Amino acid sequence: MLDDFMMRATLAGVGVALAAAPLGCFVVWRRMAYFGDATAHAAILGIALSLALSISVFAGALVIALVMALTVNLLTGRGYAMDTLLGVLAHSALAFGLVAVSFLSGIRIDLMAYLFGDILAVSRTDLAVIWGGAALVVALIGWRWSALLTATLNEDLAYASGIDPKREQLVLTLALAITVAVAIKVVGVLLIAAMLIIPAAAARPLSRTPEGMAVVAAAIGSVSALVGLRAAYVFDTPAGPSIVCVAALVFAMLSIVGSLRTST
Repeated sequence: MLDDFMMRATLAGVGVALAAAPLGCFVVWRRMAYFGDATAHAAILGIALSLALSISVFAGALVIALVMALTVNLLTGRGYAMDTLLGVLAHSALAFGLVAVSFLSGIRIDLMAYLFGDILAVSRTDLAVIWGGAALVVALIGWRWSALLTATLNEDLAYASGIDPKREQLVLTLALAITVAVAIKVVGVLLIAAMLIIPAAAARPLSRTPEGMAVVAAAIGSVSALVGLRAAYVFDTPAGPSIVCVAALVFAMLSIVGSLRTST
């Protein structure tokens, strides 16, 4: 079954959607959309370093994404607004990454594949990394679900309940770095944030509970991956952007339906 490249691509897309769904809900609730985007941009530097050192791209991207996320956590509230800090670090890391790539003489790099993903080239090893990372993220978020919800809802309530909001923020940071690393092959650095945010945002009008929103977001992300891959096959379009386009159309459709319900 795994000899079929479309089957491997489908499993990879669904794996990323399942990991991004619960994490994306917290990104939406905490208004951390730019944080995810900045972490993804920094991964380009990790890719360049991994190619230079002949190590796994997944490992290089994961390390740099972690460093980026932890640096933002460390510097937040020390004189700079969050959006300013993220803008400086994200674009600096992206620029350093692109410059580092230019120094890699003798190594052929398909930079577009890393920027926009190359899901059709997913190998069995990539599939194992994607599903292993997705399982780790889902387990991590599931383990800390109640504490994360409480810290997201109200920090004072979290402290009163014996929960450290900074520790929960660190859990989200770790999960985000893992998701970015495993999703690079599927949708690329520039579209990872879309897979985090769009399914979760689309699921919001349909959900009555936080748990329900995570489940609906996973369903929307998985359907977007399946339909997007089919559309890319039929219309000969890039697979990663096609998946994001389908997710965006689902979001638009559900937003219109939600607006009509509110007005009646």
